[in-house]
Amino acid sequence: MKIGVTFPQTEIGSDPIVLRDYAQAAESLGYHHLLAYDHVIGADVSGRPNWRGYTHESQFHEPLVLFAYLGALTTTIEFVSGVVILPQRQTVLFAKQAAEVDVLTGGRLRLAVGLGWNAVEYEALNEDFHTRGRRISEQIEVLRLLWTQAVVDFKGRWHRIDRAGINPLPVQRPIPVWLGGVSEVAIQRAARVADGWFPIFRPAAEIRDAVARLRDYARQAGRDPAELGLEVQTNAGRGSPEDWLADLEQWREIGADYVCVNTMGAGFASPREHIDAIRRYREAVGELVR
Repeated sequence: MKIGVTFPQTEIGSDPIVLRDYAQAAESLGYHHLLAYDHVIGADVSGRPNWRGYTHESQFHEPLVLFAYLGALTTTIEFVSGVVILPQRQTVLFAKQAAEVDVLTGGRLRLAVGLGWNAVEYEALNEDFHTRGRRISEQIEVLRLLWTQAVVDFKGRWHRIDRAGINPLPVQRPIPVWLGGVSEVAIQRAARVADGWFPIFRPAAEIRDAVARLRDYARQAGRDPAELGLEVQTNAGRGSPEDWLADLEQWREIGADYVCVNTMGAGFASPREHIDAIRRYREAVGELVR
């Protein structure tokens, strides 16, 4: 298993020096990748009494811009979106932006994408919330074409590209595309079209069953289940080193390829505390993960 860190988006602030220090600390500690969440706009919930989730007061750095900045300040750490809400973005523009980040970081980009849940965000971005599930598979097809062909001629239900292409092409051809989501439809979609699956589960029978279904769906789609990666999450702000090790052993048994360490929500008062937390975690797990 390879181990990464979840960038503490909502708690780290906006000082670019602090952002640099966190990424460089994660890299120097031997973490494989840095993952960032994605939200473009937050809703004012003062008139939305039943609202659940982030708001306009929740800070989110834009992942691709963040990765381009941090890529210039690091040399080995991989950058992972977890997850970019793909159907609320223009597919061709996103392909161009992602390719540019891949070029500027020397091929250190891995994309996890998903549908999202926030209709307010979709409306603000002028995209259809209700067709997002139907559009995302075609979006992924278009992305891969644009990342691997100099000229694309494509006509689908949602996209038309008339003999055109992006330049430069990315280093990775194509850039890996993983899918998030835990619904049965999301698992089936990941099995059909994704390079990997990005669920949010604790290690338990629930995810064991879900992973078994994922692999079965992949076989039904004519794919080798071994080609599908699995990334899971754990929390370094809670529990003891013994708990962390027990979690990792369970993830290893389930067949996880990547584990991402989150420190948000633990009550840390400063970016330094987040860095100290990922240092303690890395020291505790030792060589169990790379």
